[in-house]
Amino acid sequence: MLNDKSILITGGTGSFGRRFVEIVLSRYRPKRLVILSRDELKQHEMQQTLSPEKHPCLRYFIGDIRDPGRLQRAFRKIDVVVHAAALKQVPACEYNPYEAIKTNILGGQNIVETAIDEGVSHVLALSTDKAANPINLYGATKLCSDKLFINGNSYSGPGGSKFSVVRYGNVLGSRGSVVPRFIKAREEGVVHITDPSMTRFWITLDRAVDFVLQCIEVMHGGEIFIPKLPSMTVGDMADALCPGCRRVITGVRPGEKIHEVMIPLNEARNAYEFDNYYVIKPAYRFFERTSEFFAGTKVPENFEYSSETNTAWLTREELLRLVEGS
Repeated sequence: MLNDKSILITGGTGSFGRRFVEIVLSRYRPKRLVILSRDELKQHEMQQTLSPEKHPCLRYFIGDIRDPGRLQRAFRKIDVVVHAAALKQVPACEYNPYEAIKTNILGGQNIVETAIDEGVSHVLALSTDKAANPINLYGATKLCSDKLFINGNSYSGPGGSKFSVVRYGNVLGSRGSVVPRFIKAREEGVVHITDPSMTRFWITLDRAVDFVLQCIEVMHGGEIFIPKLPSMTVGDMADALCPGCRRVITGVRPGEKIHEVMIPLNEARNAYEFDNYYVIKPAYRFFERTSEFFAGTKVPENFEYSSETNTAWLTREELLRLVEGS
């Protein structure tokens, strides 16, 4: 689907964005691949290995999703948008709530409106398990953003831009994740843990990119796609990455949950299971639904996809293999 297409990724110099660009270049022949981000330094650093000279389809655009005018120019003649830009750090969003709202919510609205105005075919927005039953501002802004993208289909109408969302858990090895912190703690001999019983869903960068590419192929518009992921406790993760280190229990931070949920009970009524993922289908009818829309197996009554009650768990050996390969 991405061959001979013009693709734009917001937040393109982040952990996900960079890997997305690398994988797309290795598998497809895009007409253009536009990296939109705010940070001039990160773009400069990324161009050292992913240069337009080596890959003529690449374009590096400085820009902010808060700026509708910049988005309008950047989205011109674009076929597919992957929206990965966000303020993601929970403490930073709590301390800077206005900024989180401007980027995660108003920035999302700008993308929806610009995509419709410029005739973008497919828009896939990256979300987080923290958007399900949110208790912190980051999760609340992403929940609101998800609603904007899903209901953007009612503005685009039949034959217009299609909007869907991908929701997944913590990314192993991404910037700001716990894995680099634990690896550093191994060198120091002391590891700080909020709560050893805390569980999280875990996904590698490569799996995240693969899943996004899969969703672009199958999306009809209005879905929330959720990959099937393994869970692991923070205590087991610390034991695997910091063997022999002294533990310091710091307690759960403000805005953190002990366990995360990717499909809450109230959303499960519209959830369907596929081989390696779930889909929460839209409650509203945006356009004519084909038989493919009704594919999948409806999840059982009282279903909830939680990191605590997950049936798939990462072993320490599997974690070490994934970290070494990331």
